[in-house]
Amino acid sequence: MRLRTLAPALLLFAGLQLPISAQAVEYVELTPSFVGTIGPGPRIQYLRVDVALRASSTEAVSRIEHHDPLIRNTLVSLFARQTAEDLASMQGKEALRSEALAEVQAVLEAEEGQQLISDLLFTNLLTQ
Repeated sequence: MRLRTLAPALLLFAGLQLPISAQAVEYVELTPSFVGTIGPGPRIQYLRVDVALRASSTEAVSRIEHHDPLIRNTLVSLFARQTAEDLASMQGKEALRSEALAEVQAVLEAEEGQQLISDLLFTNLLTQ
C-alpha cells in the first residue's frame, strides 16, 4: 500500500531537473606549503599555511600559475609580518585571509590588468 502512494511522488521528482551551474569553479593550490617563523622575541614561533586561490574563470588558471612566484613572494612577506597574537583568534585569522586576498588581487591586477581571483582560502593554518 505504501509503494502505491510513493510511486506518483517518485515519478514526479524523477521528471524534475534542477538547474546546474554551467561554469565550474576552479581552485589553484599554491604548493608547497608556506612555512616560516613569525613574531619577534626570544622564542621561535612557526607558521605553516596552505593556500588555495579561487580563479574567476577557467582561463585565469594558467595566468595565476604563471604568476606563482610573484604571488608566493607577496604572501611570504605578509605572513612574515604576523605575530602569534595576531593569529590567536578567528578574527585575526580572518583578517589575515582578507588582507592576503586583497594583496594577491592587487598584484594580479598590476600584472594582468584584472584581478583573476575571486577568493583566497586557507586550507590549513598552524602556528606553533
